[in-house]
Amino acid sequence: MKTNIILSGVGGQGILTIAAVLDTAALSENLFIKQSEVHGMSQRGGAVQSHVRISDKEIFSDLIPEGKADLILSVEPMELLRYLPFLKEDGWLVTDSEPFINTDNYPDKNDLFDQIKKHPNNIIINATEIAKSIGNSKAANMVLLGAASAILPLSEESLLVAITRLFQHKSERIIKLNQEAFFEGKKVAEDFTNLATKK
Repeated sequence: MKTNIILSGVGGQGILTIAAVLDTAALSENLFIKQSEVHGMSQRGGAVQSHVRISDKEIFSDLIPEGKADLILSVEPMELLRYLPFLKEDGWLVTDSEPFINTDNYPDKNDLFDQIKKHPNNIIINATEIAKSIGNSKAANMVLLGAASAILPLSEESLLVAITRLFQHKSERIIKLNQEAFFEGKKVAEDFTNLATKK
C-alpha cells in the first residue's frame, strides 16, 4: 500500500495542520510516512504546497513524481490546478469552492470548476461556508480533510485522535469544532464518492 497526497492552498489556510493530522494518524497505525517541507510563500496569501506519502513499506523519497498522486487536496481551487500534472489517471481532486482572490487577474470561478470537473473523481464543496456554519471559519481545512477521508488509507478513529492531539493545547471546544468540521465534510462528500463508485 502506498498513497501519495499533495496538499495545496495559500498561507494561513492550515495546510501544515492537515499534514500534521495525516502524519500523526499514519504513525499511530504504524505506517511509514514522508512529508516534504511546505514550499512557497508561507505568509498569509502566498501559495503553499506539501507532498505527503504514506506506505506500509519504507519510503525513500519525500517528493511525489508527476502522474503518481492519488489525491490532490486543496484549500483553494486555483491552487489545485497548479498540481494537476501530478495526478494519477484515477486519482482524486478535493477542493474548497471558495476562492482566495490574491491577484487582479484571478480566473472566473466557473472556469476553474470546469477544469476540475474534467477529471471524473472530484469533490468540490464550500468548505469555508460549512466551517462558518458550525462556528469556526478557520476549520475549512478540517472540512476538506473529512471530505477526503474515504479516499485516505487511514481509519476515521486515527484521524479523530490526531485532531484531538493537535488541538489539545487549545480547548475542548476547539477540539469539538474541528471534529465537527471533519464530520460535516465527510457527510457532504458521501454523495460524490458514491457517484464515483457507481460509475
